[in-house]
Amino acid sequence: MEFKPGDLVQLKSGGPVMTVESVGKHNVTQEETVFCVWNETVGKRQEVRREHFSPVTLKKYERPSGTIQVGRM
Repeated sequence: MEFKPGDLVQLKSGGPVMTVESVGKHNVTQEETVFCVWNETVGKRQEVRREHFSPVTLKKYERPSGTIQVGRM
């Protein structure tokens, strides 16, 4: 499966919904890597988290049907 910047993804085993920031070769292993970013609640604050994953561990996130997306203006 191909991922591209802006895709919403999740680990196949579960976890937070993440946004693909970039896709490329890992600088140490030279393997294809998906670099992701997401927000995590720590106490009463939101913190930005970043991590890289092997593409085989990720799936594209599908919003459950019948949900409403609300955005800020």
